[in-house]
Amino acid sequence: MQKTLDKFVIGESGVVKSVGGEGKIKRRLFDMGITPGAEILLRKRAPLGDPLEITVRGYELSLRITEAQCVVLEVRDETTAGEAKQ
Repeated sequence: MQKTLDKFVIGESGVVKSVGGEGKIKRRLFDMGITPGAEILLRKRAPLGDPLEITVRGYELSLRITEAQCVVLEVRDETTAGEAKQ
């Protein structure tokens, strides 16, 4: 199942399928390591929902909701992820 990063719940992870947005936003996301194939874990949400804290490529990063709306991910199914590790 695919959805944008702003729709994730805390603890949910997925693999980036595409990055949208206008020039500056898209370039900023790419510069931060949010590229197709990268795995992202949603760690926290601010009390009012903005910004989000994610883990990508081994480091923590904060994103605004407007930036998170540009990132489309394939949601990682925990049952298949566990089977893939075995």
